[in-house]
Amino acid sequence: MWSWTPFARADVALAALSPEFEGLYAKFGRPSIPPERLIRALLLQAFYSVRSEAQLMEQLEYNLLFRWFVGLSLDDEIWDETVFTKNRERLIEGDIAKKFMTAVLDQDVVKALLSDDHFSVDGTLIIRQPPTIQEEC
Repeated sequence: MWSWTPFARADVALAALSPEFEGLYAKFGRPSIPPERLIRALLLQAFYSVRSEAQLMEQLEYNLLFRWFVGLSLDDEIWDETVFTKNRERLIEGDIAKKFMTAVLDQDVVKALLSDDHFSVDGTLIIRQPPTIQEEC
């Protein structure tokens, strides 16, 4: 069951990118957010429609599911949202996010779900005027 979820596909992609992450860790200075945890937090933000990084940090503070998926123990401190944002930007600039998506899309299970067929959805909203008194009679 777990192997078909988007989260399981992310686990496989993160494992494949593990050597790439080693180069991103700081050798000295203040420790940054581990890239694996950052990507996992961003996935939660997307899948659960968390609107801002401040709300994501709030969720990580008390939501045990979020903490478990990201890899935080109950005692771990939650990141500051500005630190999270800076690390996210660094992750995107380093093409890790693109490599992650490529690793997910290259999986056979995911390829079976993809198609080259194109379709369009018309999302036009037509607003109807309320009926006048004469139309109601």
